[in-house]
Amino acid sequence: MEGVFLLLTMIVSLVYKENDWWAYLLSASVSVVIGQICIWLSKRDKDNKRFTRADSFMVVTLSWVIFSVIGMIPFILIEKMDLASAFFETMSGFTTTGATVITDIDSMTHALRFWRSLTQWMGGLGIVVFSFALIPVSEMKNNNIFSAEVTGIGLDKIRPKIGSTARRLLIIYLILTFICTLLYYVGPMGIYDAVCHALSTIATGGFSTHSESIAYFHSTYIEYICAVFMILSSINFSLFYYASMRRWHVLRQNEEVKVFLTVVLCMTGFFFILFSFSHAHKDLSILPTGLEETFRTSFFHVATVISSTGFSAQKFDYVAWGDQYWMPTVVIMAVGACAGSTAGGMKTIRAIICAKSVRNEFIRQLHPNAVLGIRINGNIISESRVKHSLGFLFLYISMVVIGMTILTYIGLDADTGLGACISSLSNVGPGTGTCGPSGTFAHVPALGKWLLSFYMLVGRLEIYTVLFLFMPIFFKGSK
Repeated sequence: MEGVFLLLTMIVSLVYKENDWWAYLLSASVSVVIGQICIWLSKRDKDNKRFTRADSFMVVTLSWVIFSVIGMIPFILIEKMDLASAFFETMSGFTTTGATVITDIDSMTHALRFWRSLTQWMGGLGIVVFSFALIPVSEMKNNNIFSAEVTGIGLDKIRPKIGSTARRLLIIYLILTFICTLLYYVGPMGIYDAVCHALSTIATGGFSTHSESIAYFHSTYIEYICAVFMILSSINFSLFYYASMRRWHVLRQNEEVKVFLTVVLCMTGFFFILFSFSHAHKDLSILPTGLEETFRTSFFHVATVISSTGFSAQKFDYVAWGDQYWMPTVVIMAVGACAGSTAGGMKTIRAIICAKSVRNEFIRQLHPNAVLGIRINGNIISESRVKHSLGFLFLYISMVVIGMTILTYIGLDADTGLGACISSLSNVGPGTGTCGPSGTFAHVPALGKWLLSFYMLVGRLEIYTVLFLFMPIFFKGSK
């Protein structure tokens, strides 16, 4: 499958008469050879009983790693990147993080910039989900593999079989991408920029074809369209299916979407007030002026951060804005959007569950014997899901602390280390400090790039899937 997309990129190179087509042909050949070896090995093993749930975690994790290893070949051959930088850039693409080590994107070939956007589009829906949608496979092993990629409190099965669910999701994904491309093209974008930015927008990835990102176009229209589609892509994709079936009650009852949209509105208002207050005390040319520009900047800022996209618009640099801006930015960066979307972060549903769990603990201080459940969408959720969310929060915070400590030991300052870890785990892209919106990750030492690449993968597969492979119980479950 990756070979097919690499050949598509080769066609783009030929269309623009660029001389890097051979790199995509070589990469596609490597991909096809590895694929054929895997098919040959799978045909030799007919024993389905040997495939355990523990194996599914390995399959999913290795799929993402192998895709990234193959996908980094064009960066090495064309941009002459070192191994750590090339893997970082490719993993950032497939995990839809959007962090980059490239300082001059405009000088890259059209095909390589298209490949960057395409990696995000594939990773947005999910490599395994893409595979199930495009490749007919047996349902015997699908459930475990699908669950290992779409982890935690996530995507509802909208069809009886996993393959049907994946195909339905792909159709929704394609429709959103087409509409976004069309609306971009109506504005000041050409067809090439419109396609590439739509691929990144719907995947909430953030890779742009220009170093200035969305700000390159100096268009109010583009910024509004981009912000709206970033918010749409942050909503559980199964709800789009229910909307197409006119099952509006499912949308009205969805508590996560209500909370998410409320947070977007409240944080937009918060930053709007903060901008206005800042103008009363200081005159910074980097801050927006006027009601419309202030609202647009606030809305775009919240949309690009909470959706984990990371696009930059005009006058967009929350690090340069001041210390009072980056802390609330980091908070919504960590929380993220809805489960079952292409966005990253801890997910709104987990924040809701954790908040309600804390509320119940306060109630138990007065009523120790009270039996209190947590309701989501009017239904009591199981105790295992509550424990899953609390465990996820603990692991998330622990990984941020550990990662920040390592990054400070290898030369980064505390602000940069904190932002880089949260940005990678939440698959956002820009962080804080020297890795903020106006900077890149090019200066991060090789060890830091490998660590952050690992964090991107852990964040995209929502921690449990990857970390499970390092637990002693994994080896017992694989036997």
